[in-house]
Amino acid sequence: MSNIEPIHPGEHLAEILEELGISQYRLAKAIDTPPRRINEIVHGKRSITADTALRIGKALGTTPEYWLNLQRMYDLDVARAATDVRAIEPLVG
Repeated sequence: MSNIEPIHPGEHLAEILEELGISQYRLAKAIDTPPRRINEIVHGKRSITADTALRIGKALGTTPEYWLNLQRMYDLDVARAATDVRAIEPLVG
């Protein structure tokens, strides 16, 4: 197991916004979502849903899959760090 903390997709979003000179508020207004939602994502307090991924993808010229995959990888990393599956016996193969 790695001691590296999983990176929340909100950190990636914050970096992209900074590089593009776009504020959280501007993004929120552009995608017709409450600014608080974007702020919570950026601060790792909220997950990126399919709806939000569609909106962010359209606004930033990425795919929704990009954002959902970041979220999926983050969720799996967090689960791996918190879940001990060694005692589980495989039922197949």
